Amino acid sequence: MENLELTHINEQGRARMVDVTQKDVTFRQAEAEGRVRVNSETLALIRTGGTPKGDVLAVAQVAGILAAKRTHELIPMCHPLRLTAVDIAFTLEEEAVHIRSKVKCKGETGVEMEALTAVSAAALTIYDMCKAVQRDMEITEIRLCRKSGGKTGSYVKEW
Repeated sequence: MENLELTHINEQGRARMVDVTQKDVTFRQAEAEGRVRVNSETLALIRTGGTPKGDVLAVAQVAGILAAKRTHELIPMCHPLRLTAVDIAFTLEEEAVHIRSKVKCKGETGVEMEALTAVSAAALTIYDMCKAVQRDMEITEIRLCRKSGGKTGSYVKEW
């Protein structure tokens, strides 16, 4: 691995927000995913909207979108970005809810953290909405799947 400069550390070794003033505004996008492992009873309730708190995926969808928009308020060194698109998709698997986010913007810095935050908030919301019926759910496999734009170019997770 090449020797990388730690861009979030100043000359005194303290945290700083990276200066993106001189960076070009370019199109950037990122996709992330994660899973919430649930039992078959919980999955059936999610599928039918039968949980005590209502439509789990509708609430998780909104939570993921809002979290992406507010990532800079949660992650200290993230820049506030004008996102141009956020989408959250859910797939009900045999023993899990698969979550996928896609985030886009035209800006000076990437949207990887926004995509990851969207998945994380959606997963936490699923947990919150279902905890009355199952406490041992697991949030797993949150990861960046792909990103494009910016100085470092494209990244695609190899499976």
